[in-house]
Amino acid sequence: MLVVQALVTGATAGLGDAASAAVTDSYQALRGALVARLSGRPEALERIRVLERRPTAPTGHLVHDLAVTGAVDPHVVEHARRLLALVDGTGTRGAGPIDLRHAQGVQAGNDNTQHNTFG
Repeated sequence: MLVVQALVTGATAGLGDAASAAVTDSYQALRGALVARLSGRPEALERIRVLERRPTAPTGHLVHDLAVTGAVDPHVVEHARRLLALVDGTGTRGAGPIDLRHAQGVQAGNDNTQHNTFG
């Protein structure tokens, strides 16, 4: 999922001392948009905090949380794309593998549309 990839990439590249102000600001904007959309979902917010502390942590549950809560809207996607474009421009994109073994409804690629029903 593009948003989780951006979170992992931002947590890896955007929070270090070498990160540009634009990358840090972009990461904070993405995080802020997600926090606003996930208010009242403490477990999802905690998964984001865990990912910030350990960017290599499994992300399947976070992907699931984002899908079932509808937290990923066009505004959030735009923040994620902006962050990935900034980080890619610095040559640091692809922070590492993302573990999606327990994820449901995952798509690879850009500009996809997907509708999920989880039972």
